[in-house]
Amino acid sequence: MKNLYAVCLAGLSLLMAACTPSPHGWQLVWEDDFDQDGTFDAAVWSKIPRGGSDWNNFMSDDDTLFAVRDGQLILRGVQNLTHPEDTAAFLTGGLYTKDKKTFMDGRLEIKAKLNGAKGAWPAFWMLPQEGQWPMGGEIDIMERLNHDSIAYQTVHSHYTYDLGFKDTPPHGSTGPIHPEDYNIYAVELYADSLCFFINDVHTFTYPRIETEQEGQFPFHQPFYLLVDMQLGGSWVGTVDPAEVPVEMYIDWVRFYQKPK
Repeated sequence: MKNLYAVCLAGLSLLMAACTPSPHGWQLVWEDDFDQDGTFDAAVWSKIPRGGSDWNNFMSDDDTLFAVRDGQLILRGVQNLTHPEDTAAFLTGGLYTKDKKTFMDGRLEIKAKLNGAKGAWPAFWMLPQEGQWPMGGEIDIMERLNHDSIAYQTVHSHYTYDLGFKDTPPHGSTGPIHPEDYNIYAVELYADSLCFFINDVHTFTYPRIETEQEGQFPFHQPFYLLVDMQLGGSWVGTVDPAEVPVEMYIDWVRFYQKPK
């Protein structure tokens, strides 16, 4: 019985090690530390255009919503008091790397401070360069609501969204954050799993499984990154105008891969 227990413990340790970041096991291959005061790198980032969904229905290209200062990217959400021709009640700033930079087979990290407000919904997430939602998948590295002291990390796909398989396997989790300070949010992208972390603490793993259902793991393909300061919506609730403007501060974005 002792030998069996030792074998099981060793197997569990190996499984956990596969999702534990090792400073000696990763090689930094790209980073943006926002050290160019004034503006973001247009070779990598573009402003997210407005759309019809909760997350992008207040997006704006107004320059006051974007800043690069003191080595940080600053994205803002504000009440719309300066553009009477725009019927949107609020304006939000967001950037993405669509058509410019994608990520696959590696570890993506974002260090950021998220100011809280009622109705604030900052997010770091990924969408496939090719493929439509939800069949192509969505990887939510961080979503925070209002003044919460937790962050949500989730995956979405045809399997989880259209077919409704949210618990086999579990498609999301939460983890504690320092609500008034910087935190590091990360996802490791493998051919057979996605491993999520907050401040180097493993929160959950979403594995590829054997199933006859379609679209369970569309995540092994190039994805682009979105970073955005969202406001309002059916999930986060209404915005309190007295609590905006609200800002997020992104210190850096880094991508690592295993040495070949």
